[in-house]
Amino acid sequence: MSFRVVRQSKYRHVFGQQKKKEECLDGLRISRNAWDSNFCSVNPVFLAVVLEAQGGGSFQVLPHSQVGKIGLDYPKVSGHSAAVLDVQFCPYNDYVIASASEDCSVKVWQLPEGGLPYDPKDSKKNKDLTEPVVTLIGHQRRVGIVEWHPNAENILVSAGFDYLVIVWDVSTGKPLREIQNHTDTIFSMSFNWDGSLLATTCKDRMIRIIDPRTGTVVQQGQGHEGTKSFRVTWCGELNRLFTTGFSKVSERQFAVWDPADLSTPLKMEMIDTGSGALFPYYDNDTGLVYVAGKGDGNIRYFELDKEQPYAFFLSEYKSATPQRGLGWLPKRGLSVGECEIARCYKLTPKGTVEIVSFIVPRKSTLFQDDIFPPTREDKALLSGAKWWAGENGVPTKFSLKDGYTPPARAELAAVEQPTSPGDEQDKPPEGEKALLKAWHAQREEIKLLKAQLASAEIKIRQINVGSS
Repeated sequence: MSFRVVRQSKYRHVFGQQKKKEECLDGLRISRNAWDSNFCSVNPVFLAVVLEAQGGGSFQVLPHSQVGKIGLDYPKVSGHSAAVLDVQFCPYNDYVIASASEDCSVKVWQLPEGGLPYDPKDSKKNKDLTEPVVTLIGHQRRVGIVEWHPNAENILVSAGFDYLVIVWDVSTGKPLREIQNHTDTIFSMSFNWDGSLLATTCKDRMIRIIDPRTGTVVQQGQGHEGTKSFRVTWCGELNRLFTTGFSKVSERQFAVWDPADLSTPLKMEMIDTGSGALFPYYDNDTGLVYVAGKGDGNIRYFELDKEQPYAFFLSEYKSATPQRGLGWLPKRGLSVGECEIARCYKLTPKGTVEIVSFIVPRKSTLFQDDIFPPTREDKALLSGAKWWAGENGVPTKFSLKDGYTPPARAELAAVEQPTSPGDEQDKPPEGEKALLKAWHAQREEIKLLKAQLASAEIKIRQINVGSS
């Protein structure tokens, strides 16, 4: 007599539920860039969405109270001279956000209390945010990824198409370390639990674990065999790497790795034969990892374990609407009274943002200690200088039982920096490296100006044809 053994888990019946249309967002001109990015970021106060912009790069930052149709006159964060490719909120300051762009720069912005001023009745009061706190210039090609250090204050990491990873000190606007260990396009980055190591995936199919302070590769190994985008997330206190990628025959896969030995995965399994890149998101409190494909309508979720077989498929949320990107709300912003263990903001090609809640079905509305263990506190554990000197802070936690109130707006102290490479033209570059950077920056500027000139000439011809 045979029978099927069902894995016991308190998350086995988790289901996804989309919020009502009037609680979601509509009317956004979401970026259509081909770069595999989520094009959004979310925290308990704001949602940031990268926009499709001509003649520059911009994104919108919307408070969660702003729902429904977003007007064309809604203020934007616009200071880049080319398309924005990635945005990330600071994990310990809800009013600070970093953006990476095709203009080879990274900018850090300080948002006003309550967000950008908006008056639907008087568009003159709606002013864009155009002045960043600091502009970080050092990449020679467009910058595709930006990542905040999870524990150290004012430490930011960026990755560009020049195959460089740069560790920045935002308080001074200067690079602390340039990591030159990659031979091709960098697809993703993820810090470990205490922020002492950084995992990266690259187009050369390698997974690398790097010490960001020294720039040395601690471990590396062959990842997924396909040449398409593959991504990594470091699974917090579990201390495992979870990757998504493609096989040689373009089958989509996931894999679980031991960061101490990347010679072979602990587990690798096929998901399906889709073509879109898969984006993983790990929840340290529940041990669940959510996997969503670009262009798909579904979101799968797995439960990870320290022992074999390491990953268990639980279920999936299905939708007919494809997604361009996903932003995951930190645990401190969830509705714990409704047993909501995760919430994602799903960007769609039609310019809408759907909000999907993942809920554990419980009859009681009391706080459920077993599904809401203490979660990571939104505080910087140590200064950037102490981290750079070699200290590692163990993240502190707090309980959500009594609810969570976002802290008041805090200023980000940083020195003023030139807003573009052109501001430094009064000082001639010194040394071969500086000359090379200046040459690449000038080439990018010429390329951008040519594209703008060509666009203007086309518009002039259209006007002339229409008038004749």
